Amino acid sequence: MAEKHSSSSLGVISRKSMFCLFSLVSALFILSWFLMLRSTGSAGFIDLSLLPHPKLNSVIDNGNSASWNRNDVEPSIGNRAPAIPVDNEGDGGEEKPQEKDDLGDVKCNSFDNNCNQVLKVFMYDLPSEFHFGLLDWKPQGGSVWPDLRAKVPAYPGGLNLQHSIEYWLTMDLLASEIPGISRARSAVRVQNSSEADVIFVPFFSSISYNRYSKVNPHQKKSKNKSLEEKLVKFVTSQKEWRRSGGRDHIILAHHPNSMLYARMKLWTAMFILADFGRYSSNIANVGKDVIAPYKHVIKSYANDSSNFDSRPTLLYFQGAIYRKDGGFARQELFYALKDEKDVHFQFGSVQKDGVSKASQGMHSSKFCLNIAGDTPSSNRLFDAIASHCVPVIISDDIELPYEDILDYSQFCIFVRTSDAVREKFLINLVRSIKKDEWTRMWQRLKEVENFFEFQYPSKEGDAVQMIWQAVARKVPAIRLKVNKFRRFSRFGTPKDGVLRKIPSPSNFW
Repeated sequence: MAEKHSSSSLGVISRKSMFCLFSLVSALFILSWFLMLRSTGSAGFIDLSLLPHPKLNSVIDNGNSASWNRNDVEPSIGNRAPAIPVDNEGDGGEEKPQEKDDLGDVKCNSFDNNCNQVLKVFMYDLPSEFHFGLLDWKPQGGSVWPDLRAKVPAYPGGLNLQHSIEYWLTMDLLASEIPGISRARSAVRVQNSSEADVIFVPFFSSISYNRYSKVNPHQKKSKNKSLEEKLVKFVTSQKEWRRSGGRDHIILAHHPNSMLYARMKLWTAMFILADFGRYSSNIANVGKDVIAPYKHVIKSYANDSSNFDSRPTLLYFQGAIYRKDGGFARQELFYALKDEKDVHFQFGSVQKDGVSKASQGMHSSKFCLNIAGDTPSSNRLFDAIASHCVPVIISDDIELPYEDILDYSQFCIFVRTSDAVREKFLINLVRSIKKDEWTRMWQRLKEVENFFEFQYPSKEGDAVQMIWQAVARKVPAIRLKVNKFRRFSRFGTPKDGVLRKIPSPSNFW
């Protein structure tokens, strides 16, 4: 009995000792973590420039421009460069003057302490055959770039213009280096790639496809295919690509058929696209890439003093009616609407003064149909915005520019395809929208139309600046991917700089 009692006592003491030891170790562990977090909490470990600033113009974020309180804001990845600033915090409502550089150019809007934080872009000096040479420009003086102070090379007109974003973005970067050119500055070109946020690849892929995608009788491959192959070889051999695996590169492929070969080789880069209609999700997706607007081809409605009653046409569509892929709804709606009163639904093209007729038609219509065609998007949406004709969007898979900061439901009507083709559904919906609601949407269209305007030199809040800002909002995610890519860089990467034959990751993210 004595031995059993002694063993029991020793067991109790042992358990108490173990409990005390466990408590002590836990306390030391928690204390060590606290000290480590304090030691790593210095500014040197965190890029404070990436902290979000949610001030946006009243046009954005449902029109609300409440004062900003950092404690009331949840972190938002990528909210790095608001499109347009609003009120200035703590200044009594007075607008601060814009900061100017030594040349007198506006540097950026002074809405916070990070005013001079513009997107820093390193652009490859590709041979002219990849960009302005495609516009029949000839290099002079050994430079691959035109002197914009002397003459600005023209871009081909007609439908070529709708996919011309690579032209406008490249011109904007070149202008950022020229003293005296007054332009907005959401992005500037830098000469040291290690200082850059992103790497820009200036290949005019859309005009290359439009002009040179056909194989001539004496050729084995098209000029466009040859340029894409040369581009892939050049880009993937650069130290900038190897350093990030291409994750910080910008590839322009706005025409849905452009970069058909190169997209499979350069899929890790950020693409700037019109939509994802002809891309698999592991090649392009809304998390990785940027959707940019088309350049509208009809005339803008300057000094628009029209109103609900002065626009006689209720619903307008003019374009190709019989389309493949997702465009079946066009022919269904044509037969459903062609005999409706005050509805214009006809075949049309750019031939025989078609653009001028479309401008007149949209300017005199209350609502304009934007129906999916061969791809989810079309230029018709941006023609409607420029006409202040309320868009009616029937495209279930459409992705829209800047939709992370812009609420399209304030100036567009969205209808599911399955509903739109139901008998009388669409026409009854449009007729149910009365004067007051239409007027609010019409007014909103006039407020946002500048976000979709391409021009040179670029101006604050236009399409060029909005695209750069959309890219800037992706920079934190890019840095995350690049930093993870570099984890084992000290050991080298077995296939670093070597192109995979068919890069098709099972899980992109």
